[in-house]
Amino acid sequence: MSKKIGFLSFGHWTESAGSQVRSAADSLLQSVELAVAAENLGADGAFFRVHHFARQLSSPFPLLAAVGARTHTIEIGTAVIDMRYENPLYMAEDAGAADLIAGSRLQLGISRGSPEQVIDGWRHFGHTPAKGESDAEMGRRSAEEFLALLKGEGFAKPNPRPMFPNPPGLLRLEPYSPGLRDRIWWGSGSNATARWAAKLGMNLQSSTLKDDESGEPLHVQQRKQIEAFRDAWKKGGHTRTPRVSVSRSIFPLVDDLDFAYFGQEKRDRDQVGFIDANTRAIFGRSYVGEPDALIKELAADEAIAAADTLLMTIPSTLGVDYNAHVIESVLKYIAPELGWR
Repeated sequence: MSKKIGFLSFGHWTESAGSQVRSAADSLLQSVELAVAAENLGADGAFFRVHHFARQLSSPFPLLAAVGARTHTIEIGTAVIDMRYENPLYMAEDAGAADLIAGSRLQLGISRGSPEQVIDGWRHFGHTPAKGESDAEMGRRSAEEFLALLKGEGFAKPNPRPMFPNPPGLLRLEPYSPGLRDRIWWGSGSNATARWAAKLGMNLQSSTLKDDESGEPLHVQQRKQIEAFRDAWKKGGHTRTPRVSVSRSIFPLVDDLDFAYFGQEKRDRDQVGFIDANTRAIFGRSYVGEPDALIKELAADEAIAAADTLLMTIPSTLGVDYNAHVIESVLKYIAPELGWR
């Protein structure tokens, strides 16, 4: 099945030996340059992870707008924005502006977030769960408010003596970008939240860190999650076809530098751990090898087969040139053989 193929960057920066990304400025500017390079190579998407209180990308909309201004066809997105930290109204304005700059190419992945660098970091952003509400429930509530604002419906009573003339009726947030509401994705780590996302009409980003709900390999659990999402979508009565993405670390070994960086990679099995005291989680393996071997392994990945979009997680600290090489290798040696292109 043909697929959209993009990259997913966490935007790490470090002054460690060998790092090509040594500052926040390096991370931001190289993210833009990698998106340009990926578009020139024929990739379909440039996606960025958002983390707060970390030496990683944290404020997505200036970056998305900059990428949108420098590119023409590639999809530009997040995977994901932690809604526990967000003001839905301000976010709706920022998202509308970035989407208009990009020519309606934003694909925004949002979620309730994952364990962060600090304790209850969202409290420092002025957000507190309501009485009896968990932080995850607060994130989902913020997501629902954000979705409602993206409909572009008026809700604010106009001033009878405004500085500038108003259109008739209640006022909406501006700028408004038509169609953005259909390009919101939910990063889901469980079958239940995948069904919830479908009910609300969001696309699905199946997380590489997923609740271990059956003890099966991650790709099997993700495939079942995707099936549950699509079944809930049908029951929800939506008229459009939803999008589904999965993320994978894929490194074809095609030259000496590939072997030097990843030739000794041993993480060829899923990993299991606990993301909190009560939640057992499963984390996906890496795919590393020569193209012929990778093609066979990836052909057996049930979640990739079920999804319409594949995001390749990249080692951003290795710089633009090397990561463009990885993207090109997947597009050239892997994608055609698996029918993704």
